[in-house]
Amino acid sequence: MNKNDIAIKTTGLTKRYGSVVALDHLDLEVHRGEILGYLGPNGAGKTTTIRSILGLIKPTSGTAEIFGIDSQQNKVLAHSRLAYVPGESIFWPSLTGAETLHLLGKVHGQIDPKYQKELIKRFKFEANKKVRTYSKGNRQKINLIAALSTRAELLIMDEPTTGLDPIMEQAFKQSVLEAQANNQTVFLSSHILEEAEALCDRVAILRSGKLVELGTLAQMRHLSAVSIQATFEGVPPNISHIQGVSNAIVTGHQLSCQVRGSIEPLLSVLSAAHPKTLLSREPSLEELFLSIYGDGEVNQQAIG
Repeated sequence: MNKNDIAIKTTGLTKRYGSVVALDHLDLEVHRGEILGYLGPNGAGKTTTIRSILGLIKPTSGTAEIFGIDSQQNKVLAHSRLAYVPGESIFWPSLTGAETLHLLGKVHGQIDPKYQKELIKRFKFEANKKVRTYSKGNRQKINLIAALSTRAELLIMDEPTTGLDPIMEQAFKQSVLEAQANNQTVFLSSHILEEAEALCDRVAILRSGKLVELGTLAQMRHLSAVSIQATFEGVPPNISHIQGVSNAIVTGHQLSCQVRGSIEPLLSVLSAAHPKTLLSREPSLEELFLSIYGDGEVNQQAIG
């Protein structure tokens, strides 16, 4: 791939805090114009990754580049190419929302005023109120509107929909897809798996500071089983002997199971029994995620 087609590149990026390894030799490339989902439970190293890429913390070893610019060596130039949406921010309480957006635009150095007005309307943001009166969701709208209205080549978003209601989450999705249509790149760290599944071209999954999976959802389907449901006129066939089949449950005339690997042996047995209905479903992103972490670990650590 041409170097100009890579928005983010990390090579051996590592961050240690004493004996704790927060990020372990991360090698990652984010392509220009793609939406990459960056997933993992709390403590997996996602925010450490983002802060290292932004040059906000110094890595123990390794490098991070933004459009070929070393973000540690040349922070100002790197930041001129991006906009950052943190999960939480502390703003100036006596300023209005409009004044805050104006100030953030001046700090960044570029703004699309027409698009900003459109975003204010889309997010139903009451810009004339004082910041101290805003809920957490409205403060997050400031972050989103400020970043999106820069039209920056790269948008780095860390839990961007924190505090937003479902309607505003839809407004967020629309805005991200607009950014991609504008050839902007989006690096999206999210705890909402449905959000990542709906938006992302590829997904990277981090575990204990290490990148354990990277690819499209289609490429990652091998991590989890396909679900099969079938109904029959009579008693469902016995499938316990078929390789790869698990969790087989028979309820009356209905059979459900999961299968890993080739489904042809299972389909041969089912078709011979002449099913009335047959439904197969590929795993969701949540199921893929749980196949890596397991229910227990994810329940103990909030995803994100």
